Amino acid sequence: MQLFTVDQANRTLPLVRRIVEDVVREHRRRTDKLVELDVLTTAAVSDLPDPRVLALEREIQAIARELEGFARELRALGIEMKDPRMGLIDFPSNLDGRRVLLCWRLGESSVQFWHDESSGFAGRQPLAPTLVG
Repeated sequence: MQLFTVDQANRTLPLVRRIVEDVVREHRRRTDKLVELDVLTTAAVSDLPDPRVLALEREIQAIARELEGFARELRALGIEMKDPRMGLIDFPSNLDGRRVLLCWRLGESSVQFWHDESSGFAGRQPLAPTLVG
């Protein structure tokens, strides 16, 4: 498993940012389509299959495959997708001899936070200025 320094993680951000922007956009699109599907199936008055329902189901499956492709791209880089809704990812790292995760969220200019493997986003802590600079 690759471990990232803060500098290495920041150098991947131009590519990672593009992937994560796609993830967030497609996740939102999938959520919208799921709501649309729910409305259609709730309002159904016939036992006959509605072509709109079938089309939406196919579209949702295609978006899910695309999202899985983005997740595979990130995993191939050694990065973990944590929350596709908010664009949250983790870079495995080592801090003071222990395994931690460098944490980045879409909209942040650089990797500036870390957390233990067990604490997640709620346990985010700012990196020491000497590590960020």
